[in-house]
Amino acid sequence: MNRRKFFRSSAALTATGLTATSSNASALSLEKATADPAYKIKNHHLKQTLMGWCFKMDTLTLAKHCADIGLVGMEGIDKKHYADVKALGLGISLVGSHGFLNGPCNPKFRDEVITKLTDGINLAADVGCKKVITFTGMKFDGMDRDKAIKDCLDTWKQVLPLAEQKGITLCFEHLNSRDGSKPMMGHPGYFGDDVDFCFDLVKQIGSPNFKLLFDIYHVQIMNGDVIRRLRANHELIGHYHTAGNPGRCELDENQEINYPAIVKAIIETGYDDYIAQEFIPTWEDPVLALRHAAMVCDV
Repeated sequence: MNRRKFFRSSAALTATGLTATSSNASALSLEKATADPAYKIKNHHLKQTLMGWCFKMDTLTLAKHCADIGLVGMEGIDKKHYADVKALGLGISLVGSHGFLNGPCNPKFRDEVITKLTDGINLAADVGCKKVITFTGMKFDGMDRDKAIKDCLDTWKQVLPLAEQKGITLCFEHLNSRDGSKPMMGHPGYFGDDVDFCFDLVKQIGSPNFKLLFDIYHVQIMNGDVIRRLRANHELIGHYHTAGNPGRCELDENQEINYPAIVKAIIETGYDDYIAQEFIPTWEDPVLALRHAAMVCDV
């Protein structure tokens, strides 16, 4: 078949609705038009949860929506809400600590990081959560890369015995440093912005209680090749986050990440723990956006 005949055949298939894409349920599930206002999670192969900071909504109202959709937990919320969220049948999937700005790569924050990680570990144990987040922190003037690496490793190793004793995993998050267009789209200057470098830090720690928080959105922006990377390093991953790219938006057809395929690959690695929706809603109805994201990831 020559090029002209090939493109005529392709056009005919498109006109009759017989293209592979239009017949593929996973591809169609990304489309906003497929959002179902009554959708509830059915498969539960992964434990879907929500990063609460990105939804500008009363926490308990949001928690009720999460429970109705079938999410099993929340994170990124004030600890004052933990008891009420748990009373709704939701778990706390991840406890906060020192934040991404003041991290262990800068020695002036070492004591602060140790204190906040220690507090986070103890709080997580008290509320029945198994994970506490940590970060490298931001690069600074005069920073020596090798020393910054050593400072990160030494600081984390200082708190790991407590984490291991309490059965808590420190989840170290990789972040993108490319998108500085708006707050929280990215984090220019973040030290741990290369996911392969971050995997190497996890390997150097060498503890089952220290793993990477693999944020699919950030990985796509900085490194790409998401499925190959998570397959190759799945034993080092302790948590996942989602968002559409570009724009940290919904998981719909207006962004480039194929979430059904990625979630399927995650499941195939044997991972069956938390994946947190961490997109910033742009739809008029943010709850419908959350239902749609839950459906897209309900592979």
